[in-house]
Amino acid sequence: MAAAETDSEVPCARCSDFLNFSAKDTAAKWLEVDNLHKEVYQHLACFVPKIYCLGPNLNPQNEDLLAQLLLQGPLEWYLCGEEPTVGLAKLEQSNQPSQLCGHVFKVGEPTYSCRDCAADPTCVLCMQCFLGSVHKEHRYRMTTSGGGGFCDCGDTEAWKKGPYCQKHEPNIGDSSQKDPLANLSEQMIDRTRNVFSIILKYAVDMLTWEKENELPEGLEPPARGDTYYCMLFNDEVHTYEQVIYTLQKAVNCTQKEAVSFATTVDRDGRKSVRFGDFQFCEQAKSVIVRNTSRQTKPLRVQVMHSSVVAHQCFALKALNWLGQIIRSSDALRRILCLVGLHQGPNGENSLVDTLMLCDSKMWKGARNVYHQLFMSSLLMDPKYKKLFAIQFAKNYERLQSDYVKDDHDREFSVTDLSVQMFTVPSLARMLITEENLMTTIIQTFVDHLRHRDLQGRFQFERYTAQQAFKFRRVQSLIGDLKYVLISRPTEWSNELRDKFLEGFEAFLELLKCMQGMDPVVRQVGQHIEMEPEWEAAFTLQMKLTHIISMMQEWCASDERVLIEAYKKCLSALTHCHSGFTDGEQPITLTMCGHSVDTIRYCVSQEKVSIHLPVSRLLAGLHALLSKTEVAYRFPELLPLSELSPPMLIEHPLRCLVLCAQVHAGMWRRNGFSLVNQIYYYHNVKCRVEMFDKDLVMLQAGASMMDPNHFLMIVLSRFELFHIFSSADCRKRYGRENINKDVVQQNNTLIEEMLHLVIMVVGERYIAGVGQVESYDEIKREIIHQLCIRPMAHSELVKALPENENKETGMERVIDHVALFKKPGVTGRGLYKLRPECAKMFNLYFNHYSRADQSKAEEAQRKIKRQNGEDSVLPPPVPPHFCPLFGSLVNILQCDVLLGILGAVLQWAMEPSGGHWSESMLQRVLHLLGMGLVEEQQHLTGSTEDGISFNFTLKISRPGEAPGNTPSILALLETLQNAPHLEVHKDMIRWILKTVANIKTTRECTASASPADSSGHSQEETVRDKDKAERKRKAEMARLRREKIMAQMSEMQRHFINENKDLFQQSLEELDATTSTSLEHSSPSTCDSTLVCVGPRRWRAGASDRRQVVTCILCQEEQEIRADGKAMVLAAFVQRSTVMSKNRKRPPYNPDKYDPLFMHPDLSFGTHTGSCGHIMHSHCWQRYFEAVQAKEQRRQQRLRVHTSYDVENGEFLCPLCECLSNTVIPLLPLTKTTCSTEQPDQRQWINIISQQIKALHAARKKTNAEGVDDADSAEDCHPPDGFRLDHTPKNPYSGTIKEMLTTFGTATYKVGLKVHPNEQDARVPIMCWGSCAYTIQSIERLLVDEEKPLFGSLPCRQNDCLSSLTRFGSACWTASSQAVVHGHFIRLLAALVPDSQVENTPCILDIDMFHMLVSLVLSYPALHCLDSSGMSEDAAQLHLLHLVTIAHIVQILLTSIPEEVRMEQESGGAEREEEESVCLLYNTLRSHLSSGLHEVTSGWHLWHCVKTGILPYLRAAALFFHYLNGAPVPPELHAVGVGEWEALCGYLCLPSNPLQLYYNNLELLEPLLQGWCSHPGVLQALQSSTALIRFPRESNHLIELPEDYSALINQASSFTCPKSGGDKSRAPTLCLVCGAMLCSQSYCCQTELEGDDVGACTAHTFSCGAGVGIFLRVRESQVLFLAGKTKGCFYAPPYLDDYGETDQGLRRGNPLHLCQERYRKIQKLWRQHSITEEIGHAQEANQTLVGIDWQHL
Repeated sequence: MAAAETDSEVPCARCSDFLNFSAKDTAAKWLEVDNLHKEVYQHLACFVPKIYCLGPNLNPQNEDLLAQLLLQGPLEWYLCGEEPTVGLAKLEQSNQPSQLCGHVFKVGEPTYSCRDCAADPTCVLCMQCFLGSVHKEHRYRMTTSGGGGFCDCGDTEAWKKGPYCQKHEPNIGDSSQKDPLANLSEQMIDRTRNVFSIILKYAVDMLTWEKENELPEGLEPPARGDTYYCMLFNDEVHTYEQVIYTLQKAVNCTQKEAVSFATTVDRDGRKSVRFGDFQFCEQAKSVIVRNTSRQTKPLRVQVMHSSVVAHQCFALKALNWLGQIIRSSDALRRILCLVGLHQGPNGENSLVDTLMLCDSKMWKGARNVYHQLFMSSLLMDPKYKKLFAIQFAKNYERLQSDYVKDDHDREFSVTDLSVQMFTVPSLARMLITEENLMTTIIQTFVDHLRHRDLQGRFQFERYTAQQAFKFRRVQSLIGDLKYVLISRPTEWSNELRDKFLEGFEAFLELLKCMQGMDPVVRQVGQHIEMEPEWEAAFTLQMKLTHIISMMQEWCASDERVLIEAYKKCLSALTHCHSGFTDGEQPITLTMCGHSVDTIRYCVSQEKVSIHLPVSRLLAGLHALLSKTEVAYRFPELLPLSELSPPMLIEHPLRCLVLCAQVHAGMWRRNGFSLVNQIYYYHNVKCRVEMFDKDLVMLQAGASMMDPNHFLMIVLSRFELFHIFSSADCRKRYGRENINKDVVQQNNTLIEEMLHLVIMVVGERYIAGVGQVESYDEIKREIIHQLCIRPMAHSELVKALPENENKETGMERVIDHVALFKKPGVTGRGLYKLRPECAKMFNLYFNHYSRADQSKAEEAQRKIKRQNGEDSVLPPPVPPHFCPLFGSLVNILQCDVLLGILGAVLQWAMEPSGGHWSESMLQRVLHLLGMGLVEEQQHLTGSTEDGISFNFTLKISRPGEAPGNTPSILALLETLQNAPHLEVHKDMIRWILKTVANIKTTRECTASASPADSSGHSQEETVRDKDKAERKRKAEMARLRREKIMAQMSEMQRHFINENKDLFQQSLEELDATTSTSLEHSSPSTCDSTLVCVGPRRWRAGASDRRQVVTCILCQEEQEIRADGKAMVLAAFVQRSTVMSKNRKRPPYNPDKYDPLFMHPDLSFGTHTGSCGHIMHSHCWQRYFEAVQAKEQRRQQRLRVHTSYDVENGEFLCPLCECLSNTVIPLLPLTKTTCSTEQPDQRQWINIISQQIKALHAARKKTNAEGVDDADSAEDCHPPDGFRLDHTPKNPYSGTIKEMLTTFGTATYKVGLKVHPNEQDARVPIMCWGSCAYTIQSIERLLVDEEKPLFGSLPCRQNDCLSSLTRFGSACWTASSQAVVHGHFIRLLAALVPDSQVENTPCILDIDMFHMLVSLVLSYPALHCLDSSGMSEDAAQLHLLHLVTIAHIVQILLTSIPEEVRMEQESGGAEREEEESVCLLYNTLRSHLSSGLHEVTSGWHLWHCVKTGILPYLRAAALFFHYLNGAPVPPELHAVGVGEWEALCGYLCLPSNPLQLYYNNLELLEPLLQGWCSHPGVLQALQSSTALIRFPRESNHLIELPEDYSALINQASSFTCPKSGGDKSRAPTLCLVCGAMLCSQSYCCQTELEGDDVGACTAHTFSCGAGVGIFLRVRESQVLFLAGKTKGCFYAPPYLDDYGETDQGLRRGNPLHLCQERYRKIQKLWRQHSITEEIGHAQEANQTLVGIDWQHL
């Protein structure tokens, strides 16, 4: 109760009320009373308003506690008759656990469907069941749930095999058939029924209650206050923005509050926006209504009394409570189902019915709660699921009408539950037979589409927005029909037959409304004004495609149904036709001695429609008659004799002619809508039930007609009859004056007509037309797709038609026809056609578009040429026709076709003046080839067939007497040598050769001699001839190649001789360069070893120092000199946390932060990168000014981002368009001299200390001017040659000085996120820090990629490091000298104590490499005052030694692990090192008595020191190499052994660095003591936080799971941190630190530097210093972000088995982690290239620029 008392609003009277309340006593009282209903209602009337809705803000924790105590408590006591926890536990124990899993999916949870075993795609498993099932070894599909469905594990009807996972496997000995109610006592059953019926009735009454100010009878509260809520309801019409704006006006709240209101309204369906008296709330309501009623219907707002709202809140709670209670026992679930479905005595609606029928009146939250209850009760119990399904079907029409009028999405409607019942095969069959469900669905659908034309066809033209909205919603009915039909019946009862046929008839009525809809008429003269609406009709067609296919499959599964359906469909078609024939006059056509009666009809003048679903359904059924052999077994039952073939082919033929005319450009003035319709007609989504069926219909018609008649009708419809029927058709267009356009159009039409004939005769890959299975059909599709080019799996899937289960059947076939090639780090896996399958290639494959056809032809000819074969592409051998279609082959040898072919060949005799076309001839040759292939097949088959089909005979006959036209063969013989037909020669030769073969075969069969052998030998001789011919050609080609090569080399020699001088010159230059590089590697200085630091270091001669570069903007060459024009390098400076070991460090205040000492955790640094392109500084300035000016102009024109932000100084490198934000000046190597006498370490430190003292004194003096302070000035004489008053001359020219300032200020501005200020003391510190950080990050990169320290860097990084370090050594000249002195003094004081400097950090809080770089680069400011002859090199060496010792101490203090691994003897080789390390470690222990543990093994200590200090030495080598320009010893150009010695030698260190300490003991011993006595050291060693250990591990991106679904699961259980347990819509994983974020939503927006930003953008600033790498889990895509305005999407590292990513998870193939790709992303991150990658992506793809990245 404590919670209630803390709430200030709870009055004391209530507290005492509540404290004295006993649930047990109340329940006991209820047991006594007669009218329980009244008692419970009184109790609720009393307590509900006291608990719920007491103020403007609801307090759910409080309410739940009280409701549990005061309301649910007594109910549970009454139900159990004892302590509820005990009673419910007993029930659970005695309960048989259900074999159904029933887990309800959350939004975004992974679901799995087995493609091998699921009855249909809606059968899914949750992750737990899937992992425990057999299906994880099968082909499965993984998707994310939209929420609301449930797991089908345990449902035997949902799975063909493996219905149970291990958890839900039923026990064999289990007699689970007995009634679960048997375990309960009678009294318990009665009590339960009483409670359930009262509570369910209460909940239903309250949720469907429509009065705002009063309550149902018995619930009136004892006292009514004047407290009301203004309740705002959700609708799907108004946008978030509108609602937010309106609320701010109406209840004057802040933007943040309004956003929160809008989010809740969207999530729960309603939210109170104001609390107070009636007047106060009414006023808010009127403002909201007024503001939102202008364009659309207003937002729904109600002013409701607080007691009504209170009871509604508890009603929801009560439904949730019922759902929880029934979980504990199947028996309770049964009782609830019983109560819910119980109808009133006079057949009144049950409570379940009432809820369903009021569904559209409720708000979202209420709907969700009761849908969940239905799912956990009615749908989990097979018996009641059936009863519920019947009620659902009875109310179906009304529910759908409500849904269509409602505006909530389908997932919030009760109609969405149809998928749970209609997909259960047994339920679906029962509902069809008992409730006539099929007919109900179809009729409801047709009733909602009332907009018809005069013929009763659908009319979508001029749809209003309202009708379009309704049309979209009605489409869900088609989904229901699909669910009902998805599993075909295996056995049919008579009732099922009758009801299915009744449904089929209703379906035909629907199709009749579509037959001929959206007709088009060709526009002549002017272009169409308004594009007609065509999409609605095609949407309908696409939605119905699968239904039509499934109807046919149902018909095919029963012979009687098929026959009846065929009859019904035929009569429907006849009925349609009777309406179409008006005004078409009959005519007679005569050609080649045949004549036919038909009607006069021109597609180019009359109405024609592309929608003919009735004809196409009949075509499908006709093919099924043949496939199921019904046509041959029961011909007497079929009306085949009544068919009128010309009627059947009429409309499909018109449709195909329309396509041909559109191709020929005759319908251009009809605009794009027609082009789109033709596109979809052929498109893979529609063609199965459109184009393919039209072809089948033509084949069916043609097979029942005389082929000559068929072809004449085809010619007539193509409007080509006059061309081929005239006597002199073979002399085409003698007159020259015919219109060019018409000729062109007719040529295209002839090509299309020939193509159609090829398809009618050649397309046999539809089961029922040809003797094939669906396997052959898919195989052929895939082969022809792969003939175009190798394709990825997803491309192939897209090119194949899907069935209703989203399956293409490709997997069964693909491995037989193709080979798979895995992808590399980019790209995707590809399938390549197996060479042996190429022989199936058909150039005129009916599903090729024109572009595909030409690509495929080119690809196949190329392959043939490469294999040295003839490039001829003959027609492939087709499968045999089924008997019903067998007569189609006669088209090939009919007179009309031969006449057409002869005519085209005759035209081809003369070069085309546009009177015939190449592709026309190609088609003719293809048809001839088809005839020959067919004849060959007939010959090898049975004997009498061979006689009936004699194609060679027909093409050898010359024409009849008057014309005496030459035979087709004779024409081919002539054409073989025609020079203008070079392209077709191969094909003509192939035809003539085949004719010869056939003739020989025929002769052999005719003669009595043993036929086969001679035929064989004949073929062999032909083949030998072929081979010889090919060999000859190859030989000639070889000779020709050799001749050409010889000519070329001769020309080359000639050229060299002519230009001798040129070549000589370049060779000399080459020599020169090689020799200089040799000198570099063997320097002739005093010392043979290469050293990069110290007095003995390698020195550059004048020639080495000279460096000439070219400006990329003006192309001038320029030598780099300190006093010359400045040359600069485009660079990009960015903050970085790539090496950070502590991302939790709180943000500092940029204005006060002191960056002098870098902490070893490198929590953030400043990285400088460059693309390596060089410009003059003045060229760059001009370029940048131009960019700025352009940007200002652009901003005035349009407000979009570019990929670079000019205000922040960003620009794109003029050459490579790489993102840059500053430039680094290029500086020459400094010239140094070195005297041999140099002080040793001790002397040097003394000198430096004196110099520093002198500086301190001088500073004091200037501070204390005027105060006579003689004594202090006395004791500090500056050492010899140290001139405090000396002002050194600045060696740099003006432009260089300017560029030094530019780069320094840029680094300072970006690194500290402050406004530029070149006077700030921190500018040089930031520059040194950037230099150190960049070197460290590159050293880590080289280690991670296992590359050598030198020689493996790309030149852009090389140039960048070299200019960065040289800039570092010069940047002190751009700052005030006193400031740099101060920095040096403070830096040195951290190692060498200085009484004048306070607050020095302890040695464990300093990153030593940063320390080294800062000391070395700040020292020149001190050195320039020193004229004593001490060299800078000596100082560098001493500083290096000092810092190295400090680093060794640091390592010994932090990085020695406790456990000593097995002693590894080094065989005495490193005995000296081990001893000295032990000695030093024990010294440290004596200084820090309690801080360090004991370590006895010297080897162990030395190993730790050596590995710990290596990164520092490698970084130091890089630094001094670039600073001093010393060449590198060859050992450092390789990875592996010898690195340690080479590094020590190169850095002038002893190979046992501890000698540095022992050689200078008396100097270093006190320093060591000082370091250890710093209070910070002990503190750090004893603190609980982990110390930074050396070597620092490289940071990695987080480990990702191998299987992607583990990530989806993780994301689905992630709730938005801000909006109380709500599911996040776009969970996004940070790949740098592993945080899951709620991206792209209002709830998690925060304010960052004055802007509202989304969770990801905010996270990048805390985790990645402004750069972020995220994985969007639901979309499976990687997101790169940089700053607030930049971002891009990147391919995810997850691939499916076919080597493809699946962005958006659309395909659902299982995804697995590809390590190479993940490493690539990690490399981009480590190289600091994310921002650059984003820049390139945004430049390449302008749409990325428009995205509001900051809201992600």
